[in-house]
Amino acid sequence: MTLKISRILHAGYVFECEGTRIAFDPVVENPFSRNCQAFPDVRFDHAQFRDVRFDAVFISHFHDDHCSFDSLDLLDRATPMYIYCLFDELFEMVRELGFTDVHQLRIDAPVRVGAITVIAREAMDADVDSMFHVQAAGLNVLNVVDSWIDPDMLPALARFAPWDMVLWPFQTMREIEVLSPSRAAPAPPQLPEEWIAQLAALKPRYVVPSSCQFVQEPWSWYNHAFFPITYRQFRDEVGAALPDAQVVRMNPSVSFVLDRDSLVAAPPLSWVVPVGEQDVDYQYHGHATPPRTADIARHFPALTAVQHARVMDYCATGLLEKYRGMELPEESFFEKPRVWRLSVFDHAGEGTHFHYRIEGDQIGLIAGVPDTLSWTTEVPFARLYAALEEGEALTSMYMRINDAVFDHQTEADLLDAELVDDPLIRCLFNDVFGAYQAAQLRRIQERGQVVDPAG
Repeated sequence: MTLKISRILHAGYVFECEGTRIAFDPVVENPFSRNCQAFPDVRFDHAQFRDVRFDAVFISHFHDDHCSFDSLDLLDRATPMYIYCLFDELFEMVRELGFTDVHQLRIDAPVRVGAITVIAREAMDADVDSMFHVQAAGLNVLNVVDSWIDPDMLPALARFAPWDMVLWPFQTMREIEVLSPSRAAPAPPQLPEEWIAQLAALKPRYVVPSSCQFVQEPWSWYNHAFFPITYRQFRDEVGAALPDAQVVRMNPSVSFVLDRDSLVAAPPLSWVVPVGEQDVDYQYHGHATPPRTADIARHFPALTAVQHARVMDYCATGLLEKYRGMELPEESFFEKPRVWRLSVFDHAGEGTHFHYRIEGDQIGLIAGVPDTLSWTTEVPFARLYAALEEGEALTSMYMRINDAVFDHQTEADLLDAELVDDPLIRCLFNDVFGAYQAAQLRRIQERGQVVDPAG
């Protein structure tokens, strides 16, 4: 017996065994998650993909680069959907999209689909995501997705060693560091020590550098600042530490047949079409000076008058209402009186500046320009609008925090501050679930493509 494993993109895979075909996190868009450009580049033949029938689809978590309704919209609505998520709202939206066989995955509860058994395993952040343990053809494959393995979970997984294959998220994304690049510590020059220790405990026959596989817009400085680890570095370090394991790169569309003794190349997925050079690698330049937010904003189109008014109204009133209704985090930087400047830049690079006085859960606009500042946030108009109306994620907003030098006491206080304590981040993303999928669902419904579950 054999197991065929094919790569879609990012954390997306197709597993096939004895006539059973299932998909994991199938995102068939490029770009996906708004501005994630496939790396290496691919396109998708959606006409072919519509004809593919899966015996089940498994989704590891609700993040938009794993659960995209624009991709799910291409699937037969009778496809059984198994989703790990703690929020009922996602299941309601998937059913509203038209799917009729929707299930909530439980940790350590096996789901058998034909010749394949899938077990959701607990990830580091169990409130958000999961890992997948796949059993088929007498083989064990661990799809870590883009989570990390909790140390308390490792002994349970190690009992299955040696694993036949581990799909390992090989990047340490610096999505927080790029928010405040002038204050970020340099990236470590090697893989995290715990990765090697955990892989050693799993004793895999084959390791696939998984997840990521994207860059931002061609002009984006993030392309050299987000991902510090290259495919080559991962291969060399893992190969040196685990001489009995083979590191196998799987670009989009690539397929292999795995059995107890070997891994053999197989025909690729026909609906994933490689474009250009495929064995590309990341180039990290952590020392490079990032462009100004004003210059970044010039890359985005002008908002309409209505869209511009939406952003202005939010900065003047909506943000204040949202902030006052939230609970302040413990030991927040804003427990003490602070002056915050929010700067929003338009397509011409012109900035509109809002000043607020914050103390605890109280916030108010300040007329004029204050003498001193305690915190600064910059963002393009277009990206703030997208976050308000289109479910834009923090990682693609090009937000810049505290790119300034403050007075001595403020600088001392900032040493213990969390960047995610930023008032704009909290107002946009705290207590908000499924904004990306909700925006997609609205667009799909407006196109009239939602299938009635009743037929």
